[in-house]
Amino acid sequence: MAARTGHGDVSGSAAGGRGGAGVAPDGRGAVASAPSPSTASRALDTAERLVQVRGFNGFSYADIAAELQITKASLHYHFATKADLGEALINRYAARFFQALGEVDAGGAAAPAKLAAYAKLYADVLSEQRMCLCGMLAAEYPTLPLPMQAAVVGFFDHNEGWLEVVLEQGLQERSLAFAGPARDTARMIVGGLEGAMLVSRPYRDAARFQVAAASLLASLTAPADAPG
Repeated sequence: MAARTGHGDVSGSAAGGRGGAGVAPDGRGAVASAPSPSTASRALDTAERLVQVRGFNGFSYADIAAELQITKASLHYHFATKADLGEALINRYAARFFQALGEVDAGGAAAPAKLAAYAKLYADVLSEQRMCLCGMLAAEYPTLPLPMQAAVVGFFDHNEGWLEVVLEQGLQERSLAFAGPARDTARMIVGGLEGAMLVSRPYRDAARFQVAAASLLASLTAPADAPG
């Protein structure tokens, strides 16, 4: 999710751009020199924002080309189809999000602090009037190409797995308390935060999300030991 979580950039080639010499974007079949390495990255940046605001079915290559002031042929040079663009988009977004989770782990914080940091990833996206990229795509899941569907499911599976480990850490620390398997609670957290983002969107009120997220996390906090 950071759609814009601020976790660095991914080069065009790593993010799915073709790079290297190949057929010229003008379609004449001539061998061209390597395209600018920033074009694919810029296309992904623009597409990411459009998905987070409009949804995957709410924009076309023409929208991206117009914003970047390039031809659609040039865009197709990097991503032959919109499905290719979408898969690269999810992979880059997931890599950044998972990097952020790794940074949370590296801090060695207690479980409640890790959960708070996790919720903040969502809040940071919402502060820019955007939605979680994979949350938006989940709403369009039946219309997505199969590779994109698999990538969306993989994103949520990874999140739930990470949360499950944090929740089990909280039980060991006695800093968290919940009933049932940690996996079920992890799914509740993901669903609760994604839903809170969605409902807060029409109100344009990030405080609605923050209150919901705080209440959700507070419900998992273990009660303090009684004095004595």
